[in-house]
Amino acid sequence: MGLDSVGDLALNVILTKLGPKETATAACVNKKLRSLASEDSLWFKFCSQDLHLNHPLDPLGNSTPSFKVSYQLWREAFSMYPWLLVMRVNRCWGRLKNWFDINFPEAKATLRKGVSEADIQESERILKVKLPLPTRILYRFCDGQEFTKSLVSSHGSSLGLIGGYSFYQHFVNVYLLPLTEVISETKAIVRRPRFSSRSKYIVVAASSTNVEKFFFLNCTTGQLYVGTANLPTHGEMIPCVPNALISSVHNFNGDQQPDAMLLWLEEHVRRLENGIIKLREEGGFKSINLFPEEPPLCSTAITNGVKVRASAVFVPESADLQNDNEMYAFSYSIRMSLLPEGCFIQGICFNSCQLHRRHWIIRANDIVISDVNGEAVIGEFPLLLPGGKEFVYESCTPLPTSLGSIEGSYTFVPGSCDNHDLTCRPRVRSCKPLKEIVVIRCMANEPLPALFSAP
Repeated sequence: MGLDSVGDLALNVILTKLGPKETATAACVNKKLRSLASEDSLWFKFCSQDLHLNHPLDPLGNSTPSFKVSYQLWREAFSMYPWLLVMRVNRCWGRLKNWFDINFPEAKATLRKGVSEADIQESERILKVKLPLPTRILYRFCDGQEFTKSLVSSHGSSLGLIGGYSFYQHFVNVYLLPLTEVISETKAIVRRPRFSSRSKYIVVAASSTNVEKFFFLNCTTGQLYVGTANLPTHGEMIPCVPNALISSVHNFNGDQQPDAMLLWLEEHVRRLENGIIKLREEGGFKSINLFPEEPPLCSTAITNGVKVRASAVFVPESADLQNDNEMYAFSYSIRMSLLPEGCFIQGICFNSCQLHRRHWIIRANDIVISDVNGEAVIGEFPLLLPGGKEFVYESCTPLPTSLGSIEGSYTFVPGSCDNHDLTCRPRVRSCKPLKEIVVIRCMANEPLPALFSAP
């Protein structure tokens, strides 16, 4: 049976199964296939599948006459790269931007448009490196972040794409550098001692706050590193992604060869989409808070109506790998609240309860290195009300090993304390304090500062 006897509907179905490249080839067979292969509904499907486009746009975001033209322009713009890798990077940025559109438009507004291939080549010439393919494509889609003066406070900006954490006076918020800052920051860093042997490292992300935190991309291997407390003096860094996950990053003939930069961003967007990490608003500023809020990375316990959540993050910029006693630093976040039903003890319901004591046991490689038992937390006795706002506090502890745990318990008084003295006498004197509530066992399994490390 000849092609002329096959119905248009059947041929259209066949073309959709072939895919865009094969469809373009089939259009060369005869006029009938050429006509069917030009239908924009067909190219809308290809644009949607490959590029997640709902409107005919070129790579710069400009409107085009049709989806077919859009697809052609995209293929031409990225003809020097493996198409499957382009699709993967585009999907990563699309997911990130979609999350920011819905949840954090203030940070979305800081994202810069992608750079041209000529811009990348000029940056490589100045830096004297060859960027890994995934990183090149990442910058083709988005040239990092740019903050106006109005978005930066005396402590820096809270709009970093990667986000951060805070404890005591330590505040970190990481953003992606535009290529111009990649060049300037890299030039400034390589002047420091112990950097002469790292000519293939470039700075790709940093904290916008006065607490320094730098991420470096090794352009030869594709590995991402983060600086420790010894970065300024010894150039000390820690890898962010397991080496086994990184493929050949300079092979133009391969289909998918992720570098650590792409893997890092993909894991970040996965945690955002799954609610593992969320926004936090404090002092009128919103930011992405890297303390996990979902199990298994967040421990939760509820006892007598009191709910306590706890999680930990590795703090690489405070790590000191040359200090045997305090090589690794971990910060932990504690969130306390009272369920709407109130506090129940011995069959009696109370409409409040107040923290009295806390007990912490800190282990490194299952060996107890600290046992803290005392009153209050960070000098406070938080009063919890039914369904009220969580009381949140963060602290930090050093560990001599990368494997460790923090576990503990809290003792609450039903009702509230007469005053915050050492006896912490309850107003309802006939009731005893709540028994200990086990709330946390945060694990520090690996010293990886990246999003791949699990607290």
